[in-house]
Amino acid sequence: MAAGRTSTAGAVWATRAVFAGNGALFAGWVSRIPAVRDRLQADERGLGFALLFAAIGSLVAMPLAGRLIARFGDRVVIAMCVALCLTAYPMLAVAPNLVLLAVALFFAGAGVGLWDVAMNVAGHAVEEEAGRPLMPGFHAFWSLGSVVGAGIGALAARIGLSPLVHFLLAGALVGVLAVLAIRRLPDSRAEAAALDAQGEHHVPVVTSRPVLTDPRLIGLGVMTFCAAWAEGSANDWLALLLADARDATGAQAAAGFAVFATAMMLARLAGNRIVATVGRVTALRYAGFVALAGVVVLLTVPALAAAYAGALLWGLGVAIAFPLAMSAAGETPGRGPAAIAMVSTIAYSGFLIGPPLIGTLAHSAGLDHALWVVALLAAGMVVLARSARPAGVLTGSSGG
Repeated sequence: MAAGRTSTAGAVWATRAVFAGNGALFAGWVSRIPAVRDRLQADERGLGFALLFAAIGSLVAMPLAGRLIARFGDRVVIAMCVALCLTAYPMLAVAPNLVLLAVALFFAGAGVGLWDVAMNVAGHAVEEEAGRPLMPGFHAFWSLGSVVGAGIGALAARIGLSPLVHFLLAGALVGVLAVLAIRRLPDSRAEAAALDAQGEHHVPVVTSRPVLTDPRLIGLGVMTFCAAWAEGSANDWLALLLADARDATGAQAAAGFAVFATAMMLARLAGNRIVATVGRVTALRYAGFVALAGVVVLLTVPALAAAYAGALLWGLGVAIAFPLAMSAAGETPGRGPAAIAMVSTIAYSGFLIGPPLIGTLAHSAGLDHALWVVALLAAGMVVLARSARPAGVLTGSSGG
């Protein structure tokens, strides 16, 4: 039994490492977007067009995840995605024009999308094996990885390290981490085969016909769409806003995103306790107000310190919406998996498609004006928070 606990503990830490590595690579790219933009001399519309291909890559690849995991297992799929990302990210630093940047972003987006699904399947398997809730903590480690990645990006920008050298070094570190971690993950394919022999299914399958008629789920999906769009807008545009509208240096702009990512991590770590104290709906309403206040401060007060304060509130406000939405959707009586599939699909649409649309609007109105859309999205979180009310079993502390 002691050996079993040791094995489970190893799988938990391995899963945390896989989540953290994904977050670190992504944040490293985000922190150097200003440098890549400047090298290509691209405007917001052109950059937004290129960023859209990362969304397209993810949307094309993610529906394939279930089949790939069923055939090869999540460990192999994660390994393939790590290899794809370690190849694609350096290409972002050397792409000679926006067209080739878009191509590289397509493959990077595909790798990130598949990796995201596979690591969540692995996390679900480890959670079941451990017999206790672990998924919020796994997502907190993604945020921790993004904080580290953003911090390294800020340091790289400060010392004048080129994005190519930065991405190669970061990729080498994540690659070593992945090699050490993947071997300790459970083999979901083998476990699924064993459970199938007992008439059960271990690997979750996303239904092709999700529930679309439940007003509560529709509201929940739209609320999460707002939060995902708001989060993605910070990922893609916060550093550029600080560089362009606050005259921040490359290091200062990257540090601004690090503040946002740190706030996301802290909010997720505290999410369970907050929801247990005030309830899920109230927590989401407060979160929406906090995000709204952060965006208003960021866009109306010209000081760089105020921009950092706004980024902090922005991150605190949007962090818990997705995990709480998953908990709320899962409570749908008799339709939990279909409800989760529906809500998560709507949410990822906001996360992947919304931010590039900000770039298109910024081309005409300016980035500082375009980001007022995020204030409207935060207000939407407040209005739609009631959609996260408990359904079936009343578990106000669930999620987070």
